[in-house]
Amino acid sequence: MVLKVVRYPTAVLRAKCRSITQVTDRHRQLAADMLETMNDERGVGLAAPQVAVDEQMAVIDVSHNPQCVSYFTINGVDKDMVAHMPIIFINPKLELGRDKVSDEEGCLSFPDLRGQIRRSTDIKVTYETLDGATVTIETDGLLARAFQHEIDHLNGILFIDRMSPVAKAGLKRKLSRLMADWAEDDAAAQAQGD
Repeated sequence: MVLKVVRYPTAVLRAKCRSITQVTDRHRQLAADMLETMNDERGVGLAAPQVAVDEQMAVIDVSHNPQCVSYFTINGVDKDMVAHMPIIFINPKLELGRDKVSDEEGCLSFPDLRGQIRRSTDIKVTYETLDGATVTIETDGLLARAFQHEIDHLNGILFIDRMSPVAKAGLKRKLSRLMADWAEDDAAAQAQGD
C-alpha cells in the first residue's frame, strides 16, 4: 500500500527514532509499504519517520543506476550491488570515511527542493535485517549518500540542516513559498475527501 509521505515541518521528521527491539508482522508490512511508496514517489530511499513512524527503519534502492558505486561489500565480501537491492535496514550504526564531496540532493519530504550537500564519499554501516541478521555494508557513491541521508532522518536530521549557511539563507524564501503551496495542496485534498 502506498503511504502518505509527510512533509516538512511535520514534527515526526525531527524525532530521534526509537530502536526496534523485536521485528513483528507490522514491521514487515511497513517495510513492504515503504518500498511501494518509495517506488511510487520515484525516490532512492525512504525512512520510517517520512511515513509518520518514529522507528529506526529505512529502505534504499539504487538498482536503477548500477554504476553509482565503485565497490560494495557485505560482511567484508565483494558483492554485486544490484543483486542486493532493495535494502531494508533497522537500527543502523554508521561510520563515515574521511573524504567528503558535495553533490545535489533532494528529499521526498521536501518536494521540489534540491540543494548541494557535503557528505562522506565512503561509509561503513552495520544494521539489522527483518530476519534478525546483522549485516555490515561498505560502499561509496550514491549508495553511501543514500545511507547517510536516510540515517540522518532516523536521527531527526534533515538535508536542509546539512546545507551551507549561504545556501540556507537563500533557501528561506523558497521554503516559505513551498510550505504555503503544500498547505494549499493539503487543504484542497481534504476538501475533495469530504
